[in-house]
Amino acid sequence: MNKVIPRLFTFIVGVPLFVGLVFFDFKHHLPLHVMIALVSALAANEMHGIFSTKFSTQPKSLVVSMSLLTALAASVCAVFSLNEISPAFESLMNYTFMGAIMACLAFEVFAPKSFEGSNARLATSAFTILYCGFFLAFIARMTMGEHSTLVLATFLAMVFFCDSAAWLFGNLFGKGNKGFVRASPNKSIAGFCGGFAGSVLIGILAHFAAIHLFVDGRFFETFGTDSGEFLVKSVVLGIFTAAGAIVGDLVESVFKRSSGVKDSGHLIPGRGGMLDSLDSIVFAAPVYYLAYTILF
Repeated sequence: MNKVIPRLFTFIVGVPLFVGLVFFDFKHHLPLHVMIALVSALAANEMHGIFSTKFSTQPKSLVVSMSLLTALAASVCAVFSLNEISPAFESLMNYTFMGAIMACLAFEVFAPKSFEGSNARLATSAFTILYCGFFLAFIARMTMGEHSTLVLATFLAMVFFCDSAAWLFGNLFGKGNKGFVRASPNKSIAGFCGGFAGSVLIGILAHFAAIHLFVDGRFFETFGTDSGEFLVKSVVLGIFTAAGAIVGDLVESVFKRSSGVKDSGHLIPGRGGMLDSLDSIVFAAPVYYLAYTILF
């Protein structure tokens, strides 16, 4: 009960906030981009804290700023519609990520007095920038398309229903099939099945929502004339997104177990830190974006 009330409060406040950010599409979802930047910085700060318990790390200010810069690159491209000026700007995020890693490499050449922990410092910095900057930036990339609101809403709903259905199925049917994943012994096969079912359900609902929203013809121009083919693709998209969300949750468990910490932070009531609440979203974002791009 100690955690139920804070979790309910976070849910009541957090869900309307995210819904508002997704459906307020001014300047290609400018408020959402501000949130992405804030989340990137907070997540990088927590990741640095997790790694610093066991490893030698580079200065927090450097790692957080490079992660933030990587996430901001895609947001700048989206907000100012730079990809419409030149397709080359779509690679801005990739080049910024490369530049951020190179900045950390250069820092390690000139800054340290000893090089014993250089490999650990470089590895933890590069991974933090990848996870908290580059992965999160794929959400910003989702805002660039004509149907960005539907794309974003479908993504967030898939991840949310995956997590919720996994929790529900795990509690109802998972008592005898837990412990097969050592990274998180409380997770069950029933829970994983429920997660996939929840995400696929959203894919099916998105299929019918898309037909309704684009009945004027734009839907068929965008996705093709075979509605059945689109339904199959939506199911496949749900499967890939669920896989990303589930693995993302498990990966964060590995981070914390390796460093001997229970939560990544204490920022969000009843949930822990920013990474504890967004681990599924962070990992699933590039999976969803790539799958959506290939399928549609």
